[in-house]
Amino acid sequence: MTKLVIVESPTKAKTIGRFLGKDFVVTSSYGHVRDLPKSKLGIDVEHDFLPQYIIPTKVKKRVTALKKEAAKSDSIILATDEDREGEAIAWHLLHALGLADGKIEKPVSRIVFHEITEKAIQAALEHPRSIDDRLVDAQQARRVLDRLVGYKLSPFLWKKIASGLSAGRVQSVALRLIVDREDEIRAFVHQEYWSVDAVFATNKNEEFGASLVKQDNAVLDKFAVPNQLSATTIQEDLQNKKGIVERIEKKELKKNPPTPFTTSTLQQEAAKRLRFSAKKTMLIAQRLYEQGFITYMRTDSLNLSSESTAGAKQWLSDRLGERYASDAPRTFKAKSKLAQEAHEAIRPTDPFREPEKTKLESPAEDKLYALIWSRFMGSQMPQAIVNSTTYDIAVLGDKHSYTFRAHGKQMIFDGFLKIWNQKFEEKDLPILNEQDNLTLANLMPEQHFTEPPARFSEATLVKALEEHGIGRPSTYAPTISVIQTRNYVQKDAGKFIPTEIGELVHKVMKEHFPEIVDLNFTANMENELDEIAEGGRKWNGVIKAFYEPFAKKLEQKYAEVEKQNAVPEKTDVMCEKCGKPMVIKMSRFGKFLACSGFPECRSTKKLEGSGAGKEPPKSTGLKCPKCTEGDVIERRVSRGRARGKIFWGCSRYPKCDYATWENPLGEQKETKGEDKEAQTEEPESEEDTEKESSI
Repeated sequence: MTKLVIVESPTKAKTIGRFLGKDFVVTSSYGHVRDLPKSKLGIDVEHDFLPQYIIPTKVKKRVTALKKEAAKSDSIILATDEDREGEAIAWHLLHALGLADGKIEKPVSRIVFHEITEKAIQAALEHPRSIDDRLVDAQQARRVLDRLVGYKLSPFLWKKIASGLSAGRVQSVALRLIVDREDEIRAFVHQEYWSVDAVFATNKNEEFGASLVKQDNAVLDKFAVPNQLSATTIQEDLQNKKGIVERIEKKELKKNPPTPFTTSTLQQEAAKRLRFSAKKTMLIAQRLYEQGFITYMRTDSLNLSSESTAGAKQWLSDRLGERYASDAPRTFKAKSKLAQEAHEAIRPTDPFREPEKTKLESPAEDKLYALIWSRFMGSQMPQAIVNSTTYDIAVLGDKHSYTFRAHGKQMIFDGFLKIWNQKFEEKDLPILNEQDNLTLANLMPEQHFTEPPARFSEATLVKALEEHGIGRPSTYAPTISVIQTRNYVQKDAGKFIPTEIGELVHKVMKEHFPEIVDLNFTANMENELDEIAEGGRKWNGVIKAFYEPFAKKLEQKYAEVEKQNAVPEKTDVMCEKCGKPMVIKMSRFGKFLACSGFPECRSTKKLEGSGAGKEPPKSTGLKCPKCTEGDVIERRVSRGRARGKIFWGCSRYPKCDYATWENPLGEQKETKGEDKEAQTEEPESEEDTEKESSI
């Protein structure tokens, strides 16, 4: 008997084929075989929001080939991924191949597994099931909801702002997070404060540092020393004074190992350690999964199989010794109740497949596999143990008494840090006893200013999306990719900055459709989708409750809202083709110059100095020492190894190329900045596209 096994990707098919015998034919659908049409809404809003699925032209040939294979086979096994999207693909295969309506009468079964290993495949074949309609309904509800939002709101933005724009249920909220953070930065007022550090010396001339923490036994907060006058007053009060060790505290600190990776934490850590974008991380993880190296990579679960923890313990005992293997398997519980997309955390399928001995297809795969392997192995190791020492040193000044505090730490046992490397700097302190006398060798007041909240990086944006319950593991990477491709945000030194068009889109959305960009609305909708997956809600009802008031409001806003920047702004620039004055217009890429003679003349020109998405330069108030005409402004390197580093340069660049790494009052070192990095392309939709793009 011939059994046809259908999966999503050829790589996955090839890997599974190695584990099955001659009675099996393993083939691939190359992703989705049915979808909503791109040329129209494709949803019957008058009849329970029935989706009008089609077989896209690009996959018709593949569907024909699958039908032929199905006709030749005695039974069909649908082995798509175990999450909602995989369930939906299996359901679409049933309909596209004529298996649902009886055109092809063959036994059909559904199998799922979270790792592509021989043992997992055989176990899945022994426990087939039918398609879970609840998971299909949840995925279908998300697809319909996002289509309604995107296809209804996007034309509104075209008419009221500029053509080529888009809105999306998740992307609009992600954009809001970035714009709101930029507003916080603009509104931020720097506040001055000073720290006072000291160097103490023992009677053996051993020196160590300490920081001022109390004055007259009152704990000093961050702004207790507000200015240079206050710092100088303290410095004068302590001139030529002695110190005495007032208190010694020694304790043993234990650092817990990290949890194994989920989709979110993998994306965050890969961004921080490997500088991978979320999209790149997921593409590489998909390949590792399909080749059988790691478990399924779209998950918010922290579960680990008993076989995997037993294997980790065996490897740790064999390679590193018993002291590096935990006595019992470490288990973890997800903070969120949403851990239901897959059964396990992301881990290597075989702990004995060490990264150094595993040659993969690319350096990027090597790096990501090593990250996943070491994180999982570290999660099964003992705590790291650190000895912490604290000295409180009393100094009596002429007017006040002061307490300085010194901290020291030494590693006693590295534990999980032996594999999962984290920054740890030992700080040695001399051995002291209470009441020991010390010399105050030096006092160092230092000026500081409070800093605004940092812009989002890919890692911190993914973390924020997860914390707010926005999206699910499959949506983080596509969402981030969409807002970049739509030119709503740009990256500068690895951080997201909203563009002018991005801020305008958000302004319109926030003013007229606040519920769409409301964090709670988006998170609550995710919860409702979860309830559909659990069988507690009907998907049509959830869509209806959202759509009816939304459609009514949209009709109202079409009539009420005026076009943004409807009157082109006149300029003194003349068209090089026809000689008419040019005007400033708005497009999805920001402002640009266009001929006022449009449509007879279609000449356009880049608007120099529009600075879409760039941070305004900070002036030092000094004139350029090279040309004496421009101002010295603070800038950041946007490319290369020094990317993100601050330097100072002439405001007349490139006419004047003066630049220095040092503060303008200090020694000068020449350098030059470069343009921003090129943006990457992304899938068309923010939902259910990550898998297709990887295939």
